[in-house]
Formats: sequence, structure tokens, C-alpha cells
Amino acid sequence: MLTKRIIPCLDIKDGQTVKGINFEGLRTVGDPVELAYLYAQQGADELVFLDITATHEQRKTLVELVRRIAQKINIPFTVGGGIGNVDDVKALLQNGADKISVNSAAVRNRHLIEDIARQCGSQCVVLAIDTKFEDGNWYVYLNGGRIKTDLLALDWAQQGVAAGAGEILLTSMNNDGTKQGFALDITKAISESVHVPVIASGGAGTMQHFVDVFEKGKADAALAASIFHYREIEIPILKRYLAQNGINVRI
Repeated sequence: MLTKRIIPCLDIKDGQTVKGINFEGLRTVGDPVELAYLYAQQGADELVFLDITATHEQRKTLVELVRRIAQKINIPFTVGGGIGNVDDVKALLQNGADKISVNSAAVRNRHLIEDIARQCGSQCVVLAIDTKFEDGNWYVYLNGGRIKTDLLALDWAQQGVAAGAGEILLTSMNNDGTKQGFALDITKAISESVHVPVIASGGAGTMQHFVDVFEKGKADAALAASIFHYREIEIPILKRYLAQNGINVRI
């Protein structure tokens, strides 16, 4: 049985780690290089770095900051934000990223995932889906949750995997930052409909929430930010709790 992964997330704005609720009210929580090093030392399985305003500000991801973080950690490192073409991907991979995350650009250019997968391999393509439950459906949002589309999250996940995405990073905007638990229904639906790993994101508040998203949501990995940034839950303690509750994790 594959181990379940615990993944801290660094949302980056103006070179600093930030966190909000429902994608709004961002607060600065620390230096991304220091936090990345801390999480790697604590036993995080992977790290995700999202330059959350790059697309909205129409600029590239902070490559220099990516390089500095990569030099400090020894775990797989996914980077997203402002990636629009294969050259952007290659620049990030050359500066220490192991995987890249595409979101808005992949919706706007349906060939982007195919191009990256063909030139760099499916294993490094993570399709990030920001989704919000409205009017009975989970809709895909772009530009850091600012622009609603007519795409449904389940359909888009399936299309992205068919195009070559090797992993799905699913963030529920309704749950983000609320600490009320992950969106188990859409996580389960997507996890059971694609053959690639699904990372659940948005809503982690207790250790039991992680058990729930692995058991009920069928997620392969769980991503969280504020509970780790504010030391509300320590990664080693979380992993011991998961193991005690029958979840296979790397300790």
C-alpha cells in the first residue's frame, strides 16, 4: 500500500509566506526559506510553493526564491504560479523544482499540459484546481480564485489527466482557511474518477480531518498551510496520530 503524504504549502505574495480564509484577507506568516527548511526537518513528505499573485499580476514565478528554497530542502518540491509555457517549466526545474503546478494557464491553453508532459514528463505535471461549490455544482475558478468558469471540477480533472497531468491538487475555496475539514465529497469523486494521485487542500483544522480525507475522501495526500505555519499541529505528531489510526504514512 502506498503511503499517504503530508504536504505543507507556502502561499507566496511579495516574497513572503501568506495565508487567508476563502482566498481573502491575506496575512504574512513568515519567511518561505526558513519555513521550507523547518518542514523538511520535521518530516514533511513534500513541499508546495504557490506564487499566488503571479498570474493575476501577469508575471513569472519568483525563480530566485525557488532556487533558494530548493537549496535548503531534500524533499520533492512542487512550484506553481505564473507558469504559461514549457520554457517557464524548464526554468523552474533547472532551479530546483521537482514538479510544477499549472492552473489558470492550463484552462486557457488546453495544449499546455500535453506540451509539458511530452517535453518534461507527466510525473512533473500537477494540475491545480481551485473549485467552489455554488448552485449545486463544484465550479473551477482562475486567477487565484478571482474568475469563475463554466468548467466543473470533476470534468476538468478527468480532462487534465487525459492530457497528461500526473497528479491533481484540489483546493476547495469554500473550505480554505476555515479549519472545518476538507471537502470530502468532491475529493472522493475526483479521487475515484482518475488514475493519478489526488492532493486534497483546503480546510485542515484537526488531526482527525486528515484521517477523514484519507479514509472518506480517498485522497493520496493532504496539503495544509496555517495549522503548520502557526504551529497548531506539528508534522511529527500528526504522522504518529495517523499511524495510530491505521493510516500508512512515512515516519
